[in-house]
Amino acid sequence: MEGVMMKSPTGIAMAVREPDGNIALEYRPFASRAKKGTFLGLPIVRGVVAFVEAISEGMGTLTRSAELAGESIEEEPSKFEKWLAEKLGKSLEKVIIALAVILAVVLSVGLFFLLPQLISSGIFSLLPGSDLGKSLTEGLVRLLIFIGYILFCASVKDVRRIFMYHGAEHKTIACYEAEAELTPENAMHYTRLHPRCGTNYLFLVMAVSILFFAVVGWNANFWVRLLSRLLFLPLVAGLSYELLRFAAKYDNLLTRIIRAPGMALQYITTKEPTRDMLEVAIAAFHLAMLPEEEALAAVKENRAEKAAREAQAAQGEAPGEGRPAPETAAQEETSGAEAPASEEAAPERPAQGADGPAQEAAE
Repeated sequence: MEGVMMKSPTGIAMAVREPDGNIALEYRPFASRAKKGTFLGLPIVRGVVAFVEAISEGMGTLTRSAELAGESIEEEPSKFEKWLAEKLGKSLEKVIIALAVILAVVLSVGLFFLLPQLISSGIFSLLPGSDLGKSLTEGLVRLLIFIGYILFCASVKDVRRIFMYHGAEHKTIACYEAEAELTPENAMHYTRLHPRCGTNYLFLVMAVSILFFAVVGWNANFWVRLLSRLLFLPLVAGLSYELLRFAAKYDNLLTRIIRAPGMALQYITTKEPTRDMLEVAIAAFHLAMLPEEEALAAVKENRAEKAAREAQAAQGEAPGEGRPAPETAAQEETSGAEAPASEEAAPERPAQGADGPAQEAAE
């Protein structure tokens, strides 16, 4: 949780603040299946692929970052989890991650599809309305639930820290794209809003779904209507991805209008980071920008340094100097102000943040 993931075209880099104040590094080679010249790389299809990859990679990254930050769950796995791991021939960690993904999908379907259906059906069981009005009402209810969900998450202390790291990620990217020296002091002065953020993508999914399902129409049968929403979801995700790419590529009145709601929501999903959070984000960014061999070597060196510190601590010696410990909550509330981000061209080998398909949309 106490970290940042950056994604480059060739790998996924992660930097996490450890309990002793040092920064742990991780790097894993990764290539998206949505390659140019293939079916999975076709417009709309690539958006679906990016969406699925973002979910699977995101869950694994969150789990690993929690372990590195000293927040791993030490409770005994359930008998069901052990049985499932044995039957599938997979590690217990992979089984738990898979179950978490399944649970997240089920909860998302219930919250953003089943609940809006129930509310809209309840409304129009009492009031008359056209099919178009019913579809639009359902979509607006879904959007309001989405915004309410984000506001609720922002009120949770642990999630707030994640949103602060999210802001650190954006400031780091903005500082680099402005071709300024990448230091915590410099990055602090850049905006925490970014046009390729996953928040923009999720809002576009909601907005596109309102228009799309208004065209599909309203079916009087509740379950048929729910099934149609779920079946068309990949298409909606793909269309939203292409719209995000378009809005991030150009800067004119139309694209600014498209980006505006998502950018506004980023005031909720990102928070002003502390200096030590920016250090973590910058470490992840530098690692992501390295060629694969150098990145793996950097991780190996980082682990060797950690082992040396642990050995010194075990022998009762003073451990080597590390990074400063994470700042206090009081400091979090008083971190630096924003300045507009530069709109200069992106680097040849851009690193992407943990926003998944939204960050990939700029390529």
